Amino acid sequence: MRLLVAIMTLLCLLPAVAGAQWLPGQSTEAVREGLEIGTSTSEIAITSDFHGADLTIFGALSNTDQLLLAIGQYDVVVVLEGPRQDATVRKKERVFGIWVNTRSMTFESVPHSYSMSSSRMIDDLTTPLELTDQGIGIDHIPLTPVGFVGDGSNLGEFRDAFRRLQQGGGFYDRNPSGVRFVSSNLFKASLRLPANIPNGVHTVRAYLFKSGILVTEESLPLRVIKTGIEQMITDAAHGQPILYGCASVLLALITGWGASLIFRKD
Repeated sequence: MRLLVAIMTLLCLLPAVAGAQWLPGQSTEAVREGLEIGTSTSEIAITSDFHGADLTIFGALSNTDQLLLAIGQYDVVVVLEGPRQDATVRKKERVFGIWVNTRSMTFESVPHSYSMSSSRMIDDLTTPLELTDQGIGIDHIPLTPVGFVGDGSNLGEFRDAFRRLQQGGGFYDRNPSGVRFVSSNLFKASLRLPANIPNGVHTVRAYLFKSGILVTEESLPLRVIKTGIEQMITDAAHGQPILYGCASVLLALITGWGASLIFRKD
C-alpha cells in the first residue's frame, strides 16, 4: 500500500518538475554561431606581368561551443566564385577522317572560375547530399543543361567533361588544407587566383559547419579588373571591333614584312 502511494505521489510531482525547467519570458532558442570575414584587398588589378596570385581571407567565429571547438567539430570552407555565365561543352568525333563537333551541351549560369579552400576534405566534412543542396565543391556545383537534352543519358559525360576542362585550364581549383585556425576563434584561408582569372565581380563565400551541419555563411564581393594596355586592348576589341580587326591585320602584315627583312638570305 505504501509503495502504491509513493508511485502515485511521484507521478503527481512529474508535471511540476517538468514545468520548473521553463520560466515564463525565458527564450528556449539557442544562441547561433556567427561568422565574419574580410579580405586582404577588395580589388585585384590585372597587369601584363600578372602570373596569378594568392588571396588571403581572414575570418572570425563567435558564439561557438568551446568544447566542440576544442575537439575539432567546427569546419570552414572558403570559396572564390567567378562571374556566372552560360558555358557550352562540345564533343568532337572523327567523321570521314576529319575531327568535327558532333554534339554539344550548354550549362546555365555556371561560375567562370571557382577556387576553394577548406579546413579538411569536404567529403569528410559533411554528407554529399548537404554539399549538393548548398552547391559547395567542384563536384557539387549545379550544372543545369539548357534546351533539349534528349533522354539525358550523356548528361553525366558532359558534366564530367566540363569539370575536367575547367580544372585543366586552372579555372577550378581546390585546396583541402587551405584554411587554418590561427587561434580558437580566428582562421585564415588562402585562395589561388589563376593567371587567366576572368574580369568582373567575383564573390568570396565562407561556410561554417558544426558537426557536419551548415550553421551559417557569409559573402563579400571582390572586383577583378584589367589595367594598362590590357584594358585598352579589351575595350578596343569590344567597343570598336572593326577597327580592332583592321589594326590586328595591319600589325600582322608589318610583323611578317619586318621578319622577312631581318631573316632574308641574300
